[in-house]
Amino acid sequence: MLPTPVVAAVLAPFVLWRVYSRIKRLTTRQRSKTWRHRTTLVFFPLLLLLLAAASLKAPMALAGMGAGLAVGVILGRIGSKGTRFEQQGDEYYFTPHAPIGMLVALLFLGRMGYRAYQVLEANGQLAHHEFVSSPLTLCIFGVLAGYYITFAAGLLAWRKRTAAATAAAPATAQ
Repeated sequence: MLPTPVVAAVLAPFVLWRVYSRIKRLTTRQRSKTWRHRTTLVFFPLLLLLLAAASLKAPMALAGMGAGLAVGVILGRIGSKGTRFEQQGDEYYFTPHAPIGMLVALLFLGRMGYRAYQVLEANGQLAHHEFVSSPLTLCIFGVLAGYYITFAAGLLAWRKRTAAATAAAPATAQ
Protein backbone atom coordinates (compact mmCIF):
# COMPACT_ATOMS: atom_id res chain seq x y z
CA MET A 1 0.00 0.00 0.00
CA LEU A 2 1.26 3.48 -0.87
CA PRO A 3 1.94 5.87 2.01
CA THR A 4 -0.68 8.58 2.51
CA PRO A 5 1.62 11.52 1.55
CA VAL A 6 2.41 9.82 -1.77
CA VAL A 7 -1.30 9.32 -2.50
CA ALA A 8 -1.99 12.93 -1.56
CA ALA A 9 0.84 14.18 -3.79
CA VAL A 10 -0.46 12.16 -6.73
CA LEU A 11 -4.11 13.21 -6.22
CA ALA A 12 -3.47 16.90 -5.45
CA PRO A 13 -2.83 18.02 -9.07
CA PHE A 14 -5.94 16.18 -10.26
CA VAL A 15 -8.08 17.74 -7.52
CA LEU A 16 -6.69 21.22 -8.22
CA TRP A 17 -7.39 20.81 -11.95
CA ARG A 18 -11.01 19.76 -11.18
CA VAL A 19 -11.44 22.73 -8.82
CA TYR A 20 -10.11 25.09 -11.49
CA SER A 21 -12.36 23.65 -14.20
CA ARG A 22 -15.41 23.73 -11.90
CA ILE A 23 -14.86 27.37 -10.96
CA LYS A 24 -14.21 28.27 -14.60
CA ARG A 25 -17.55 26.65 -15.56
CA LEU A 26 -19.27 28.69 -12.85
CA THR A 27 -18.15 31.96 -14.39
CA THR A 28 -18.26 31.47 -18.16
CA ARG A 29 -20.88 31.01 -20.85
CA GLN A 30 -21.81 27.37 -21.37
CA ARG A 31 -23.88 25.43 -23.83
CA SER A 32 -27.00 24.02 -22.23
CA LYS A 33 -27.13 20.25 -22.64
CA THR A 34 -30.34 18.57 -21.54
CA TRP A 35 -28.61 15.26 -20.80
CA ARG A 36 -26.34 17.04 -18.31
CA HIS A 37 -29.24 18.75 -16.55
CA ARG A 38 -31.23 15.50 -16.41
CA THR A 39 -28.22 13.62 -15.07
CA THR A 40 -27.98 16.17 -12.26
CA LEU A 41 -31.67 15.67 -11.50
CA VAL A 42 -31.08 11.92 -11.12
CA PHE A 43 -27.60 11.81 -9.58
CA PHE A 44 -28.00 14.27 -6.69
CA PRO A 45 -31.34 12.93 -5.37
CA LEU A 46 -29.90 9.40 -5.47
CA LEU A 47 -26.83 10.55 -3.60
CA LEU A 48 -29.02 12.33 -1.05
CA LEU A 49 -31.01 9.14 -0.51
CA LEU A 50 -27.86 7.06 -0.10
CA LEU A 51 -26.40 9.48 2.42
CA ALA A 52 -29.71 9.69 4.28
CA ALA A 53 -29.91 5.90 4.46
CA ALA A 54 -26.32 5.69 5.69
CA SER A 55 -26.95 8.30 8.39
CA LEU A 56 -30.26 6.98 9.75
CA LYS A 57 -28.66 6.48 13.16
CA ALA A 58 -27.59 10.13 13.29
CA PRO A 59 -30.75 12.26 13.42
CA MET A 60 -28.77 15.50 13.83
CA ALA A 61 -26.87 14.72 10.64
CA LEU A 62 -30.16 14.11 8.81
CA ALA A 63 -31.53 17.38 10.16
CA GLY A 64 -28.35 19.13 8.98
CA MET A 65 -28.76 17.66 5.53
CA GLY A 66 -32.41 18.74 5.41
CA ALA A 67 -31.55 22.28 6.50
CA GLY A 68 -28.74 22.44 3.96
CA LEU A 69 -31.07 21.17 1.26
CA ALA A 70 -33.55 23.96 2.02
CA VAL A 71 -30.80 26.59 1.88
CA GLY A 72 -29.49 25.07 -1.36
CA VAL A 73 -32.94 25.28 -2.98
CA ILE A 74 -33.16 28.96 -2.03
CA LEU A 75 -29.67 29.63 -3.40
CA GLY A 76 -30.53 27.69 -6.55
CA ARG A 77 -33.59 29.88 -7.14
CA ILE A 78 -31.55 33.04 -6.60
CA GLY A 79 -28.79 31.69 -8.87
CA SER A 80 -31.32 30.80 -11.58
CA LYS A 81 -32.79 34.30 -11.49
CA GLY A 82 -29.31 35.81 -11.84
CA THR A 83 -28.34 33.56 -14.75
CA ARG A 84 -28.13 35.03 -18.25
CA PHE A 85 -29.89 32.83 -20.83
CA GLU A 86 -29.35 32.98 -24.59
CA GLN A 87 -30.59 31.16 -27.64
CA GLN A 88 -28.64 31.30 -30.89
CA GLY A 89 -30.37 29.36 -33.63
CA ASP A 90 -31.03 25.89 -32.30
CA GLU A 91 -28.41 26.17 -29.55
CA TYR A 92 -29.08 27.21 -25.97
CA TYR A 93 -26.49 28.93 -23.77
CA PHE A 94 -26.38 30.21 -20.23
CA THR A 95 -23.95 32.14 -18.07
CA PRO A 96 -24.43 31.21 -14.41
CA HIS A 97 -24.71 33.79 -11.65
CA ALA A 98 -21.09 33.41 -10.56
CA PRO A 99 -21.14 34.66 -6.94
CA ILE A 100 -23.71 32.14 -5.72
CA GLY A 101 -22.27 29.21 -7.67
CA MET A 102 -18.75 29.99 -6.46
CA LEU A 103 -19.94 30.34 -2.86
CA VAL A 104 -21.62 26.94 -2.95
CA ALA A 105 -18.66 25.24 -4.66
CA LEU A 106 -16.05 26.80 -2.37
CA LEU A 107 -18.10 25.98 0.73
CA PHE A 108 -18.23 22.33 -0.31
CA LEU A 109 -14.57 22.21 -1.38
CA GLY A 110 -13.52 23.83 1.88
CA ARG A 111 -15.38 21.24 3.92
CA MET A 112 -14.03 18.36 1.86
CA GLY A 113 -10.52 19.79 2.23
CA TYR A 114 -10.98 19.94 5.99
CA ARG A 115 -12.27 16.36 6.05
CA ALA A 116 -9.26 15.25 3.97
CA TYR A 117 -6.99 17.02 6.46
CA GLN A 118 -8.70 15.16 9.31
CA VAL A 119 -8.12 11.84 7.53
CA LEU A 120 -4.45 12.69 7.00
CA GLU A 121 -4.06 13.71 10.64
CA ALA A 122 -5.65 10.45 11.77
CA ASN A 123 -3.41 8.45 9.40
CA GLY A 124 -6.45 7.23 7.50
CA GLN A 125 -8.18 5.94 10.62
CA LEU A 126 -11.44 7.88 10.15
CA ALA A 127 -14.21 5.56 9.06
CA HIS A 128 -16.89 6.41 6.50
CA HIS A 129 -19.55 6.46 9.24
CA GLU A 130 -17.87 9.57 10.66
CA PHE A 131 -18.58 11.29 7.36
CA VAL A 132 -22.30 10.48 7.37
CA SER A 133 -22.71 11.30 11.04
CA SER A 134 -21.34 14.84 10.75
CA PRO A 135 -24.20 17.37 10.72
CA LEU A 136 -21.97 20.10 9.27
CA THR A 137 -20.68 17.92 6.44
CA LEU A 138 -24.16 16.73 5.48
CA CYS A 139 -25.55 20.26 5.81
CA ILE A 140 -22.95 21.55 3.35
CA PHE A 141 -23.61 18.62 1.02
CA GLY A 142 -27.34 19.42 1.28
CA VAL A 143 -26.62 23.00 0.20
CA LEU A 144 -24.62 21.74 -2.79
CA ALA A 145 -27.24 19.18 -3.80
CA GLY A 146 -30.17 21.56 -3.34
CA TYR A 147 -28.43 24.24 -5.37
CA TYR A 148 -27.56 21.95 -8.29
CA ILE A 149 -30.96 20.23 -8.34
CA THR A 150 -32.79 23.55 -8.37
CA PHE A 151 -30.44 25.09 -10.91
CA ALA A 152 -30.73 22.09 -13.27
CA ALA A 153 -34.53 22.14 -12.95
CA GLY A 154 -34.48 25.87 -13.72
CA LEU A 155 -32.35 25.31 -16.82
CA LEU A 156 -34.68 22.59 -18.11
CA ALA A 157 -37.73 24.78 -17.44
CA TRP A 158 -36.11 27.69 -19.31
CA ARG A 159 -35.30 25.44 -22.28
CA LYS A 160 -38.86 24.11 -22.35
CA ARG A 161 -40.35 27.63 -22.23
CA THR A 162 -37.96 28.87 -24.90
CA ALA A 163 -38.61 25.91 -27.20
CA ALA A 164 -42.38 26.34 -26.79
CA ALA A 165 -42.15 30.07 -27.54
CA THR A 166 -39.93 29.41 -30.57
CA ALA A 167 -42.34 26.78 -31.88
CA ALA A 168 -45.34 29.04 -31.34
CA ALA A 169 -43.75 32.11 -32.96
CA PRO A 170 -43.87 30.89 -36.61
CA ALA A 171 -47.49 29.70 -36.17
CA THR A 172 -48.65 33.12 -34.97
CA ALA A 173 -46.68 34.96 -37.66
CA GLN A 174 -48.70 33.32 -40.46
